[in-house]
Amino acid sequence: MSGPKPYTTEHSSVVPGPPDLVYELVAAVRRWPAVFGPTVHVEHLGHQGRQERFQIWALVNGEVKTWTSRRVLEPDAGRIRFEQERSQPPVASMGGEWLFRSLPGERTEVVLRHHFTAVDDDPAAVAWVREALHRNSPAELGALARIAELGEPLEDLVFSFEDTVEIPGAVADVYEFIDRADRWAERLPHVRRVALIEEVPGIQTLEMETVTAEGATHTTRSVRVCQALELIAYKQLVPPTLLLGHSGTWSFTDRAGDAVVTARHTVAMNPGAVTETLGAGSSLADARAYVRSALGGNSRATLARAGEFAAARRAGRTTEASAR
Repeated sequence: MSGPKPYTTEHSSVVPGPPDLVYELVAAVRRWPAVFGPTVHVEHLGHQGRQERFQIWALVNGEVKTWTSRRVLEPDAGRIRFEQERSQPPVASMGGEWLFRSLPGERTEVVLRHHFTAVDDDPAAVAWVREALHRNSPAELGALARIAELGEPLEDLVFSFEDTVEIPGAVADVYEFIDRADRWAERLPHVRRVALIEEVPGIQTLEMETVTAEGATHTTRSVRVCQALELIAYKQLVPPTLLLGHSGTWSFTDRAGDAVVTARHTVAMNPGAVTETLGAGSSLADARAYVRSALGGNSRATLARAGEFAAARRAGRTTEASAR
């Protein structure tokens, strides 16, 4: 009995920039949520030599899908091969490769190939997968071009930073505060309005209007992946003008009954918006410092309120126990 029918797709683009720069953008999987529009979150699962494994959550035809992949990195050959270890329906299997070829004038031809099978060979499933690949692949190639053409060192454009806070309260209470973002307008002074939708458990769409320290307002829309009491990851779908991409995580651990929370951000800067946002004479370094201060400040403010919430919960339980 023959197996499912295999299908293939191929997408290509000429990207401004040398192959090693473009290759690094694809190879650095932890940067993907800030670089690639469809990618929401990536968890690295292991690395051995030129092989690595990771789990990815991504927007596919308007839905958040997750799968585990393994890759083989071949920088000398200008190639990255990948294969899904565990796919999510309607995909039965999927793999492919990235190819990078140097062109005259500091340009790179990038080819992205996929091969896949669909669950039960269902024609509707095949069409769904094809639509996803024809939507996401050009978006990813376009993102590579957008970053590469800026001509700035990659580490200055795409970078991460984090703040870790120990909170005298239970992890469950701190997690609840971050998870229940629908209550943030009444709990956080920099949040003016919130709309949260969670049709699939653990997958949230969050629209939020915030107020900056200067009094300006900004509306953001994010997708969040919530793993109970451990991690909340998010991807900002409408980043501020100063950023081409923004993703982040809230990670939670228990330390002797108290919560330790790390707020991590990964951003892709938009150098073209620096003077428009910060004024004439401002540099990319100024913008990096501004973003670090603004996003980190919001996270620390949120964690301070989460700490007050968790401490009050703990005090209430203590009072209740003493009254028994």
